[in-house]
Amino acid sequence: MVGTVVPYDGFDAEKDCSELRAAMKGLGTDEARIIGILGNRSHDQRLQLVGVYQSMFGRDLMSDLKSELSANFLRLTLYLLMPISDFLAKEMKRALRGKFIDENAVVEILVGLDNKGINDLKAAYKKLFKNELERDIAGEISGDFKRLAIALLAARRDESTEVDLVKAKQDAHGLADAGINRFGTDESVFNRILVTKSYRHLKAVFAEYRAITNEDIEKSIKCEMSGEVELGFNSLVKKIKNTATWFAETLYKSMKGLGTDDDRLIRIIVWRSEIDLQDIKGAFQSLYGKSLATFISEDTSGDFEKLLLTIVKS
Repeated sequence: MVGTVVPYDGFDAEKDCSELRAAMKGLGTDEARIIGILGNRSHDQRLQLVGVYQSMFGRDLMSDLKSELSANFLRLTLYLLMPISDFLAKEMKRALRGKFIDENAVVEILVGLDNKGINDLKAAYKKLFKNELERDIAGEISGDFKRLAIALLAARRDESTEVDLVKAKQDAHGLADAGINRFGTDESVFNRILVTKSYRHLKAVFAEYRAITNEDIEKSIKCEMSGEVELGFNSLVKKIKNTATWFAETLYKSMKGLGTDDDRLIRIIVWRSEIDLQDIKGAFQSLYGKSLATFISEDTSGDFEKLLLTIVKS
């Protein structure tokens, strides 16, 4: 896995902080200087800037940015200056707040994180909002989708790399018997297998499932389930099969059609920038025949667009 953002050679936190202060001091704001620094420093380097800025000037960097910037450009800069677990916790809180739940955000965050990431998310959520994430999810969503979300939050996935083909066949038959081979669907079996078994094991399960049912597991899930729970389970399957392709599809959905899902776009670009955004860019180009940068340029504008493209390294 390859990201687009790497540690900046010759990093000098004090120099960067002096430039950031100069960019916001006096009349007007030098947005280009802010973009040049925040878009070209690694996550750890950006976190250093927060502390050094306060030490040098007795001021809070995020507060200064809030007084100078606005809208999506501001949100993007603030998320770049937060620990990943904190910004994902804020995204989860946003997704659960209000009249309508943002199921896409809930699914993408819980499916996209490994065991450590889930535990870091829960700790950050409790630190920021003084409540357990499990409790808030249980209070805001219901049914099979709630059970899937709570199961993912348990962070009990086997992360080993061994594959037992006998057990893979057993699990493939178990999924078939819980779905297409019966009237109704036993989602608890899908939870037990898809949420707790290792990725390597599940790839073997999906191949066996195809062999015994003559159809892909995604098609079966789509036929047997609906709504948020279908979204959740099929997102799991797609993530397990090919993480870069799944995130590329998600980015495409954030920008296709009228309007842009800015929350989704910001979340994925910031989150994956140092993990696998280069891989995601390649998958995006292969899937849609256009670069991710081109889509971003067509759907966003101004300093928000410029900072996104700096992170993406168009």
